[in-house]
Amino acid sequence: MLPLIFRRLLATIPIMGVVALFVFAVLHFTPGDPAAILAGDYATPQDIARIRAHLGLDRPFLVQVGIWLGQVVRGDLGTSIFSGLPVSTLIKHRAEPTVALTILTMLISVLIAVPLGVLAAWKQGSWIDRAVMVFAVSGFSMPVFWLGFLLVYIFAVQLAVLPVQGYVPLHTGVIPFLRHLILPALTLSLIFMALIARMTRATMLGVLNEDYIRTAFAKGLASRTVLFRHALGNAGLPVITIIGLGFALLIGGVVVTESVFAIPGIGRLTVDAIIHRDYPVVQGVVLVVSGVYVLINLVVDLLYVVLDPRIRY
Repeated sequence: MLPLIFRRLLATIPIMGVVALFVFAVLHFTPGDPAAILAGDYATPQDIARIRAHLGLDRPFLVQVGIWLGQVVRGDLGTSIFSGLPVSTLIKHRAEPTVALTILTMLISVLIAVPLGVLAAWKQGSWIDRAVMVFAVSGFSMPVFWLGFLLVYIFAVQLAVLPVQGYVPLHTGVIPFLRHLILPALTLSLIFMALIARMTRATMLGVLNEDYIRTAFAKGLASRTVLFRHALGNAGLPVITIIGLGFALLIGGVVVTESVFAIPGIGRLTVDAIIHRDYPVVQGVVLVVSGVYVLINLVVDLLYVVLDPRIRY
């Protein structure tokens, strides 16, 4: 196990290097100049040139790449052009809302979708199976922003039982924390519930036809024991993969939901940085999110070995 972890961590070095170079190049060759934005509408070309020199944007591209990579190797993601704060500090302050929203979303998705997928597979062809599939198709079809505004209208405007927008840290209290996160978590979880339910149903259908499942039923074991211990345990690898990918996607892809519900997370930080052409912030966020992707893939690989001892790397 330890050699596997060590090899995978070593493999992340070239991956992160390629990601860093790609993001740096894309940002610097797309239209837009942060110096012009900082200088304002009435700035002269001399003012813009002076700001560019101060920010180091007048240096050759390779020199800028070398300076930034040297900072990253030392653990320094740079300094925000507009706020003047270290990028690592900005990411740290914005990470809590995004991580909390991600965890709550996946908890809701897994706790609801996995039993639904198991039930649909067990009752294949019945109205329960068809109802779960209709739910899954509907979940894929609904735009996230539309569903978010719909939930806000129902639960915040009409029923007035949940807040419309905002975020409350966990240390202020569990109830206010959950009240502000439940609507965005439900908005995001519908898509992942549909995906996990479909995947669980598909993998369970293949396992339920195996001889050992029929033997377990013939021995008189309870349906719950057969379905969740024997069948789901052997059908769980693809589901674990989807859950792992869901975590990774949510960490870097909650931009729309955070904008709809005014949550000060990584998504809104990235949007603001792109609008203002804040190169260091965008580069730092993409680099950190890429690292999270790699680590989650490593955890999923390790879970494969734990869940199925027959797998060896």
